[in-house]
Amino acid sequence: MNELAVLIGVGDGLSAELARKCYEKGMSIVLASRNSSNIKKLAEEVSAKIFDCDVSRSSDVLKLFNSIKNDIGTPNLVVFNPSSRVQGDIRTIDPEKALNAVNVSCLGGFYVAREATKIMIPAGRGSIFFTGASASIKGFAHSSVFAMGKFGLRGLSQSLSRELQPKNIHICHFIIDGGIAKLPENGLSSSISDALLDPREIAKTYLYIYGQDKSAWSSEIELRPWVEKF
Repeated sequence: MNELAVLIGVGDGLSAELARKCYEKGMSIVLASRNSSNIKKLAEEVSAKIFDCDVSRSSDVLKLFNSIKNDIGTPNLVVFNPSSRVQGDIRTIDPEKALNAVNVSCLGGFYVAREATKIMIPAGRGSIFFTGASASIKGFAHSSVFAMGKFGLRGLSQSLSRELQPKNIHICHFIIDGGIAKLPENGLSSSISDALLDPREIAKTYLYIYGQDKSAWSSEIELRPWVEKF
């Protein structure tokens, strides 16, 4: 049976390119999004099964993984990609919007890891990857809510690395330190600004980390354009 990749929080950027790379690798693919109708074309392209899933709801995540376990199989790779931004002056940010954003960016990662490991630990193997951002390590002005979510997700990943890697579950957090380019229709890399990351190259790195031998696992990696200051 083919290896199974479950990509959660799929849109038309990084996660779409990751789906294509997994497909090129010969993996079976599950795509999950809050609105799966938006990813039907991608699903057809990579022969993926699609599901609706709002990661801020534990019931949605439980339903997703129950369906995967019962109808598809045991995931080899799970990638958590969702995030939510609420920007603004701390004095005027709506608390309910802030709570929802943190639930999507951080608590959703907990829900996904919880259900994924229930399947992976009995199988004795698996990989769970979390997509971070510049905000995972740098809290910017007027971005307090996004920083809370991304800092929290990074902390979750660090804790799970120590808990789960001895059980042969590879955990890695990816800090995407910079803007991700929207690919030009002509597909030429030369059309992408030096200040932006090429999502195809990011996806290649995810698959490289996925293929690492457990004698030398990476638990965190930073990716940034060569012109980015840090």
